[in-house]
Amino acid sequence: MIGRLVGLIAEEEADGALVLVVSGVGYEVAAPLGTTGRLRALSPTGPHTLFIHTNVREDALELFGFATRHDRDVFRAVIAVSGVGPRTALSVLSALPGGELARVIARKEIARLVAISGIGKKTAERLLLELRDKLPAPTGAAAPPAEGPRSAAASATAPDTRELLVSALTRMGYKPAEAERAAGELDDKLGDLSLSDAVREALRVLAKGLHTAIC
Repeated sequence: MIGRLVGLIAEEEADGALVLVVSGVGYEVAAPLGTTGRLRALSPTGPHTLFIHTNVREDALELFGFATRHDRDVFRAVIAVSGVGPRTALSVLSALPGGELARVIARKEIARLVAISGIGKKTAERLLLELRDKLPAPTGAAAPPAEGPRSAAASATAPDTRELLVSALTRMGYKPAEAERAAGELDDKLGDLSLSDAVREALRVLAKGLHTAIC
């Protein structure tokens, strides 16, 4: 089994997939959205370390990569939930990185889970039930706060997609101004997009802006 790869990012896709070149060999790795940005934030010029979960199937060997060991541990906890496969788990971690997912589970914020592409109400309920007290806390971090009294305004509605999108992009390593610009360009579409789809669209906007700047 492959547990970790150290190399340079040669290719990246809008859905988070990437090719990591290690000693001249390119490994295709599926990863949550934002992984490339997080790796480059940690090491702008490389090398980059991916923590790998190896999934062996009858017809394929799949590699799933994560910027931190904690994210990989959370991924493994999510795929242990009945009915949740690796691709669905990637969608979850693309929308809610490990620490944020732990908070969502602790606060039983089912609306945040249902907003993720591919997650229906029944799956969201299973995630809340089966992940309760099972998600690993980041090293050196306190456990997520337990659900407690919240203001009527806070409990009445979940944060809107724009706020969640900006938050997700900044956690990926983008500057707040860049995140706000990307969200602003998508304003007309956000009402019709799930969070994960909004992140994908925003990454395309940011990549286009980078390409324009280079040219």
